[in-house]
Amino acid sequence: MPPRFLLPAARLVERGLERIGSRPGDEPVLEPYLGYATPDALILRGRVLSHLRRAQPVPEQSRWTNLRQMVLLFLTDEVSDVTVKGGGTTAVSDAEGYVTLHVAPDWIEAELSGAERSWADVTVEIAGRAETRKVFPARLPGAEARYMVISDIDDTMIETGAHSLWRNLWTTFTGSALSRKVHDDAVELMRYLTQKGRNPVFYVSSSPWNLHRFLEDLFARADVPSGPMFLRDLGVTGDGVGKSHGNHKGSAIDVILAANPGLSAYLVGDSGQHDATVYLDAVLRHPGRILGVALREPAPGVGNNDARAIAGIEAAGVPCFHGASFQGAVRHWGLD
Repeated sequence: MPPRFLLPAARLVERGLERIGSRPGDEPVLEPYLGYATPDALILRGRVLSHLRRAQPVPEQSRWTNLRQMVLLFLTDEVSDVTVKGGGTTAVSDAEGYVTLHVAPDWIEAELSGAERSWADVTVEIAGRAETRKVFPARLPGAEARYMVISDIDDTMIETGAHSLWRNLWTTFTGSALSRKVHDDAVELMRYLTQKGRNPVFYVSSSPWNLHRFLEDLFARADVPSGPMFLRDLGVTGDGVGKSHGNHKGSAIDVILAANPGLSAYLVGDSGQHDATVYLDAVLRHPGRILGVALREPAPGVGNNDARAIAGIEAAGVPCFHGASFQGAVRHWGLD
């Protein structure tokens, strides 16, 4: 728990940023996130904001322009207590503007039945405002899926320097969806594991939800397999700002495994942000559900804590590959 005086100060900063981001006459709009399916419902996710700030980067634009565009993504003004409807159900946005719709199986069967598909597109709108309609997509793992993939993003899929706070901030805020580097070996691994969309992939990251569209655009440019993202809320709550890295990732993994009880998973991450420890805990909480682990080493070698976690993963009978790249992970898992 942070010192008491820090929470009021953080709330003042948050409100100030929201005022900077707001504009007179703004009407609430919807920002869709990628949803997912459970045995009992289709989970649609998004956010209600006063407006959307979005810019299309162009090649060779300056770091200053990148910085300005990235900062604007964080100047959001969330709108609470807004009723949203779609998929035969309704939900109300929370204090940070987030909204989650649980679409019942009977509606899914009636409206989305037909040929086998990997994604469901559901039209969602703010109640009473048809002009706010947006398509909320959700991943539907088909009967042909043999397993799923749960992957970190920073320093796993894209070069970030997340193990260093200042390098992470510099890389994040001065890059664009055109300039940020996606690791070729990670793309190759994801394409192999997903088997052209047959096996679903889920991305778990400590990056904030403000970067959801940015990451979608970046992945699309690099032809990274698309999947629902579980990002972090940086809003101020009674417990502080956001949720801790490990707790967030561990909780997200639990949610994904519960949503797909018939599928085991491969976990992909890096050794720069204690993913080894998070993944070891997941292996121990879900015996038999984790098929393999792969960890990129952003810096040469692994620290003592990561080494102990890797040993623990292997001791639990789960093959754990680690190295400077993911080349060799498939062989280590015995998949080739």
